[in-house]
Amino acid sequence: MASVKDIFHTAEFNKKLDEFIEFALQEDIGECDHTSFATVLATTQGEGRLLVKDNGVIAGIEVAQRIFKKIDNTIKVQVKIKDGAKVKRGDIAFIVKGPARSLLTGERLVLNCMQRMSGVATQANELMQLCKGTDAKVLDTRKTTPGIRLLEKWAVHLGGATNHRWGLYDMILIKDNHIECAGGVKQAIESTLAYLKQNKKKLAIEIEASSIKQLKEILATGGVQRILLDNFTPMELVKAIRLINGKYETEASGGITRENLGDFAHSGINYISVGALTHSVKSLDMSLKIFPVA
Repeated sequence: MASVKDIFHTAEFNKKLDEFIEFALQEDIGECDHTSFATVLATTQGEGRLLVKDNGVIAGIEVAQRIFKKIDNTIKVQVKIKDGAKVKRGDIAFIVKGPARSLLTGERLVLNCMQRMSGVATQANELMQLCKGTDAKVLDTRKTTPGIRLLEKWAVHLGGATNHRWGLYDMILIKDNHIECAGGVKQAIESTLAYLKQNKKKLAIEIEASSIKQLKEILATGGVQRILLDNFTPMELVKAIRLINGKYETEASGGITRENLGDFAHSGINYISVGALTHSVKSLDMSLKIFPVA
């Protein structure tokens, strides 16, 4: 089973991104940016520089460009560093020029998006570095911030990690609660196969195993593409992967930290899902200073 396809820059993704930007601007501006309009003349032109204040991976440059364009299409952005590049403290990511009022109105939304996205991209890159020397890939999860999943998953991609499913609609992931409510592993898989056939759906199926016993039930039933080995230790993973014997893709989750991620990667696992990749991340520090120009 291939990972979820790269949807970035498709018409559907662009539409969702535009909708997010419109909502975020309305949330922030409301009827008017009264402070900027009260203090700055309409004729004042401005220039801003996106200053990076941490080492990491930059993400959100394209988002910033689209935010400024949405606010005022006369704004010009000169990109110095592209999305996905490694940056260091003191770097200038872009220079933006245009009406000072418009720059001031967009400043905070640009920073909010870029700091969050860059924090996620940086963490994704760091976790992938811990997998060096293996074929394991770090996956994100659905543990994203409501409303900005598309930004966070884009940042994961820019950081070099891999996107899992985008939601409940594009893949079947049978977890412990589903198995319990279905009456067991066999029932859950057979019911899923019947559902997909009846509804003429072609969705990949992944199922969670929480023990070697449950794994053996899954192997006896078949019909899936990936097995999620939940809360297995690295040593237990080695045993489980031997049992699976290359018949299915494998994924590990639960109990994974920066300190032990390398051990999980060297077990022979295909994927390692890390919820903290998006739900517990430190934003990358940066600033956008704006000053008047002649």
